[in-house]
Amino acid sequence: MRYDIDGDGVADQLYRGVDRNWYNSLATEDVNLGTGPSDIGLVDVLTPGDIDGAPGPDVLGLTASGKLELFSSTNFPNTAGWTSTGWNVYNKIVAVDDITGDGRADIVARTYDGKLYLFAGTGNGSAPFQARTLIGGGWDVYDQIIGMGDLDGDGISDLITRALVGGNIYIYKATGNAAAPYAPKLQVGGDWGTYNQMIGLGNDASGTGFMVGRAFNGDLYTHVPNGVGGFQERYASGSGANVIDLMAGMGGIPAWGKKEMIGFNSAGTLYDYIPDNTGALYPRVQASETGAFSGVSDFALANSLSDSGRAELLYVDGGTLYNADRDAPITTGWNAYNTTLGPGDLSGDGKGDLLARTTSGDLYLFRGTGNGLTYATRQLVSGGWNVYNAIVGAGDVDGDGRADILARSTDGSLYEFKGTGNAAAPFAPRINLGTGWGGYSMLASAGDADGNGRADLLVVDPSTGTLNRYSSYGDGHFTGPVALGGGWNTYTKLF
Repeated sequence: MRYDIDGDGVADQLYRGVDRNWYNSLATEDVNLGTGPSDIGLVDVLTPGDIDGAPGPDVLGLTASGKLELFSSTNFPNTAGWTSTGWNVYNKIVAVDDITGDGRADIVARTYDGKLYLFAGTGNGSAPFQARTLIGGGWDVYDQIIGMGDLDGDGISDLITRALVGGNIYIYKATGNAAAPYAPKLQVGGDWGTYNQMIGLGNDASGTGFMVGRAFNGDLYTHVPNGVGGFQERYASGSGANVIDLMAGMGGIPAWGKKEMIGFNSAGTLYDYIPDNTGALYPRVQASETGAFSGVSDFALANSLSDSGRAELLYVDGGTLYNADRDAPITTGWNAYNTTLGPGDLSGDGKGDLLARTTSGDLYLFRGTGNGLTYATRQLVSGGWNVYNAIVGAGDVDGDGRADILARSTDGSLYEFKGTGNAAAPFAPRINLGTGWGGYSMLASAGDADGNGRADLLVVDPSTGTLNRYSSYGDGHFTGPVALGGGWNTYTKLF
């Protein structure tokens, strides 16, 4: 059992709520652990079991810049005992129990190009993992990877994956051989796209693995093995789980940074909107004094500029670019640009970057340094971006973990520019997502609105003032529109 924090023989759950507090969900109560350091916001957590050999289960936490930190059960989320950098080269890390047969907890990690690596545990808290060994390639076809526990009754924990396209479920049975830890995949289910997250919780008290699926409405369903490599019929095991922002064992790629949208009205007032993980938004909260931003020429709500993991508000006033969250100027001369956005990490170094377009249509990349205030010298991405009357970026659209952007041309076509992670060429050639988008007065993104880890698109119909959601799915497509209510014509800009 990976995470039995109170020692009662029942598996517990570690999660972060939309209030940013961490909780231990025990059999009878949820214990609030607080938010942890204000300058650190973990983008993923794992409960791998005992890593350091000391009593009690341990926790691994991942930051936006790629730091992997080891916490004892009593020190989470405040003080890490071991930290390792460079993990931003992976888009998913998974707790898999002991798959090498030495009695120590292991983890696996997937690179952006689909290679899966094994990090065998050492049992030493100051150096908890051996050097990585390659398991194999082709794992980039999955949008969910979870360590479920023992599925087939052989005493070794197995791996479950869900296809990025089609939603089929596959099992990779563990072999017990460290050199080749998984057998070839076997399909064990059809389209499981009804879940926005699949959660692997390891083995229960009987030594049998189990998995929880979170539906888009926040309902939870538990899946238990049938003893022959598949699953029994699922059963409902909870509701209201949309309030969970992040749970240990979630199989999706982390949503990096932004999960928020701001509306700016003609009076110069800002209002904040937070997604509720079902595709809707919580009621707005006034985010500035009335009229405080009157006269401001441009805004951006930028993704993960530091390891705080939170979006930061940037604005342009009198040609100076400011960071409102840090109450400090960034640079002058910004009146040369008519569009600013912070879609996330475009260079692959784990630090959030900025994009800015000049009035002549040149698009520039400003690489972040990780503090939200200083940026490297601008790099020209390309010219010709004045053919777009809207550019939106709020994280990963296509499910590969890279930050992407969307752009609408003057003829109403919508294009996706997939991020590459290469600062010299940050975007792949554009992909036409279709026409007919010219009728919307505003395009924006609140990041992941429906809880599946991918950034969704929000648009306003000017004839009715209705906000509509287009949810991203698969490898870069949208479902919708879904109406989220009226009154949005009161804003002059959403970002």
